[in-house]
Amino acid sequence: MRCFPLACFLSFAIGLFPAGRAWAKIDRKAVVTRNNPHVTAIDPLASLSVGNGEFAFTADVTGLQSCPEQYAAGLPLGTQSQWGWHSFPNPEGYTPADALVSGYSSQFFGTSRQAKAANWLRANPHRLHLGYLGFQDMRPDGITDIDQRLDLWRGILNSSFSYQGTPFSVQTSCAPDEDRIVARIRNASLHPVTLRFPYPTGGHTDDATDWNQPERHSTKILSVSPGCAVLERVLDDTVYYVKLCWENAAAPEQTAAHTLTLRPTKSDWCLSVSFSQDRPDATPVRFSRSEKATVRYWKDYWTKGGIIDFGYCRDPRAPELERRVILSQYLTAIQCAGDTPPQETGLTYNSWFGKFHLEMIWWHQAHFALWGREALLSRTLPWYGTVVGTAREIAARQGFEGVRWMKMTDPSGQEAPSNIGSYLLWQQPHLIYLAELLYRAHPDRGLLRQYGDLVDQTATFLASFLRYDPEKDRYILAGLIPAQETLRADTTVNPPFELAYCRWALGVAQEWRVRTGRERVEKWDDIIRKISPLAQKDGLYLAAESSPDTYENIRLTSDHMAVLAAFGVLPESPLFDRSIMKNTFNWVFDNWNWDQTWGWDFPVTAMNATRLGMPEMAVKSILKDCRTNTYLVSGHNYQNDQLRCYLPGNGGLLTTMALMCAGWDGCTVTNPGFPKDGNWDVRWEGLKPMP
Repeated sequence: MRCFPLACFLSFAIGLFPAGRAWAKIDRKAVVTRNNPHVTAIDPLASLSVGNGEFAFTADVTGLQSCPEQYAAGLPLGTQSQWGWHSFPNPEGYTPADALVSGYSSQFFGTSRQAKAANWLRANPHRLHLGYLGFQDMRPDGITDIDQRLDLWRGILNSSFSYQGTPFSVQTSCAPDEDRIVARIRNASLHPVTLRFPYPTGGHTDDATDWNQPERHSTKILSVSPGCAVLERVLDDTVYYVKLCWENAAAPEQTAAHTLTLRPTKSDWCLSVSFSQDRPDATPVRFSRSEKATVRYWKDYWTKGGIIDFGYCRDPRAPELERRVILSQYLTAIQCAGDTPPQETGLTYNSWFGKFHLEMIWWHQAHFALWGREALLSRTLPWYGTVVGTAREIAARQGFEGVRWMKMTDPSGQEAPSNIGSYLLWQQPHLIYLAELLYRAHPDRGLLRQYGDLVDQTATFLASFLRYDPEKDRYILAGLIPAQETLRADTTVNPPFELAYCRWALGVAQEWRVRTGRERVEKWDDIIRKISPLAQKDGLYLAAESSPDTYENIRLTSDHMAVLAAFGVLPESPLFDRSIMKNTFNWVFDNWNWDQTWGWDFPVTAMNATRLGMPEMAVKSILKDCRTNTYLVSGHNYQNDQLRCYLPGNGGLLTTMALMCAGWDGCTVTNPGFPKDGNWDVRWEGLKPMP
């Protein structure tokens, strides 16, 4: 690898230069394009996507969705949006109240009305697959000579292949400001393309595709004009519209109840498919203008905000780390940047019925503000304001003040029944953390007004939830399931991450009050002073004060090592001792049941190591060789046979990179997360320190 004498010197000159300014301007295009995904064979885990944050289209090696069955058990060929949801009929009239137990929402699998209501509400609404666009009757065994590259810099998927000996070339892109796919096709055989529409399955984890119930939905051509057709889709109470446009092709034919066929008239032809909730006009798409808008958008995305260049590093692990970082920037932009929080599998395929989990929003989106792309976070965060009424009802029903944010939910904000989700607490402070990141990026009184009440009401709930222990003159946390979901709500007391997070969030909420000219809340300050410290035994921090057998119980050393998040996700506090935290890190790294972890656990571990001043361990943590830390050719974080992609891992990686490069408030070291051995000449621009 390249290394100039000055660069070598700077890799040792810690803290002599302002962070991010000790090197020449980065060739961003070179960094991005050398990480373009390249596919040369049909691989169910190697599908590639284009999108815009609100909408994504995942393609096979043909650049379209010609062989969906081949990919169904891998990364499915999804066409999904933030707005595309469906519910099955509810003839029994189930309501959320039917599924409640003592004020909490619970999940059942029995035959009582309560159980049936819980099961129906958990599965409804579910996210829709909006439609498959692919070459007609193209069999995988006839596809050869595959050469597919995703041009990240331009946002265009370039696919070359042969089918039964005839060469094809396809360029696929997504409009930046509309839910529209554009395909430019070159094929001498004039092979037709079909647009097919499935009925949803309502399945927990699948491609949301049921071809066996054509009578339960309708596909109707509303209008056909030169170069454009408008379709209406009706699925029970869900209605959406599809606009199909073309150049050098005949008007589409409805060749089956839910299939339209488009036949080219020239070897070079174009088509576009747009999806919308409202009926569109019949104006044809201007293809060259749409493609240019896509290229402009992605050039702007990559030339602004943060970038990291690992190209001057000598360590052999650096290229793989750079690949993961670049691809994670792309994936989170197209999958996790809409007007509602993203689901864990983004807009690729359904997990948990397509619903999103609010405890994951920090992992999906905190990095946007740290990488100078806070505008993408600003797309989503206003959603909290639309569901604040429901959150207030949840808190009141359970006997608390303020607002209690739901866990597993959908755009309506209704909490899905769950035996775990309703007892989680760590999604509550996320709103405060993310709002604070926005304010740090742009200190603006308008932002304080926009989110001030939500911050205040969230802190009010946290203060209401914490219990005062008069015997020890302290505040405790009880009656919750912590982030490490292997502990029970009725017996767990003082889990470490939640303790530290509540204290930190109350302190930030106080600062927000001061910024807006209001007095500090006396009770919040009392909690900050008297909240319980992290419980420890034999020089190691416990999974909870109520779990003294943490390190002898395999169940408690599986799942999330959330104790490390108390100093990693969060800054240092009086609640813990650095030496004990370091002992805890070392034990976790050497002994944890790593096969029972999730994709964001590796970022947690690396952030903890970085703040503890152990950069080599930070690198080892973020690149630890585990199944759940696998990154596919697309950059997706693979977990298991169900979760073949897991975007909290991608977002967590990017947040960790910001910490490892730009540090945190008060950090005086450049690149604190990388060893100073001359092998990690990491250069970056546009990153912000964490709190």
